[in-house]
Amino acid sequence: MKISVIGTGYVGLVTGVCLTEVGHEVTCIDIDEKKVKSMREGISPIYEPGLDEMMKANIERQRLFFTSSYEEGMEGKEVVFIAVGTPQSKDGSADLTYLNKACKSIAQNMKRDLIVVTKSTVPVGTNEHVEQEITKHITNGFKVKVASNPEFLREGSAIYDTFNGDRIVIGAEEEAVLDKVRSIYESFNLPIVSTDLRSAEMIKYASNAFLATKISFINELGNLCEKLGANIENVSAGMGMDQRIGNKFLQAGVGYGGSCFPKDTNALLSIGKSYGHDMPIIQSVIDTNEKQQRIIVDKIKEYSPDLLNKKVAVLGLAFKPNTDDMRDAPSIKVVRELVDAGAEVHAYDPIASENARIFLPGSTVYNSSVDEAIEDADFAVIMTDWKEIKEYELQKFTKLLKNPVLFDGRNCYNLQEVAQYGLSYYSIGRPTVGMN
Repeated sequence: MKISVIGTGYVGLVTGVCLTEVGHEVTCIDIDEKKVKSMREGISPIYEPGLDEMMKANIERQRLFFTSSYEEGMEGKEVVFIAVGTPQSKDGSADLTYLNKACKSIAQNMKRDLIVVTKSTVPVGTNEHVEQEITKHITNGFKVKVASNPEFLREGSAIYDTFNGDRIVIGAEEEAVLDKVRSIYESFNLPIVSTDLRSAEMIKYASNAFLATKISFINELGNLCEKLGANIENVSAGMGMDQRIGNKFLQAGVGYGGSCFPKDTNALLSIGKSYGHDMPIIQSVIDTNEKQQRIIVDKIKEYSPDLLNKKVAVLGLAFKPNTDDMRDAPSIKVVRELVDAGAEVHAYDPIASENARIFLPGSTVYNSSVDEAIEDADFAVIMTDWKEIKEYELQKFTKLLKNPVLFDGRNCYNLQEVAQYGLSYYSIGRPTVGMN
């Protein structure tokens, strides 16, 4: 099938590239000409393992194209996907500015009847708005039908998730539209949930809010475990064996971040408020996460109340491993608080350092390795559980740090193993090892 994808952010680019991998011809449209030029050369503007290679392969197969022209990008296409950003507004609601601009551009460049599929995460009822917005600007008599097709990709494993997901959700009001969109995904051989527009939109918010709830719940429980002398990892393991609960998203840490959970939980809360419906559980999830993101700072200040001129190594900046995404990363609050307290922060991240400069204080020093960051530091703080960091030799912390003290916001190391190297080790929801 010939398909257009509007927007080459995380969702749009991964969607477009993966659709070409199963044989569709896809033209990705983005108004940033510099970005388009780079993508034509097979260079992805986002970090996602395997994406560059898949882009180049499908460009060579002449299945994947990039343009900044709607007229060129929509020529001969049967289906148009919208995958533009819907950032969070100040009141927590989704900002539909880019979506509305895309709708107008689609209408102005239609040369046939179209099915428009919304991949962007949008408030319930937005797809009806999309159809109305496009129809309002159509001047040539063509007709548009809309479908909702929310994404459930994890950054860092998005290509794997696309081909190995739990389900594909498609919402539309007409069976013919559902059939058309289902046919796009036939070769993925994944379960397809076909439903109405509003239910499809709600599935996305409900899924992310529930996962965020599991994270906040286990973090709150972890904080209690510390006070009781229990180990949250043992508790999580026991809970996770219950099939009604499951073991995913039960790892205690410094809270969630990224482009989805913070935005979607706030948007769901905003949707509820707009209909006069309070959602105290969702509010509690958000509040708990905000407190959890700075819990490591509380531990640090209890250990060292005076941080003036202390050299602190911060290991990992991205909100999760295998991505360079810094949006709502817990490291942001931690680094800012350390700097505000007078500390000299030396940071290391395998991928995200360049993006981090936008979010972190200008005084932050960026290092090229874990060794360089921790050498002669007063203590180290782990904020992202990169494989490189989890596999870092523990004896090096003892050797290179000025004081053998490690704060671990991601519970990267086994407590018994840490105890062998003389480290004072503070983690989340677990007993402290070797207090100095």
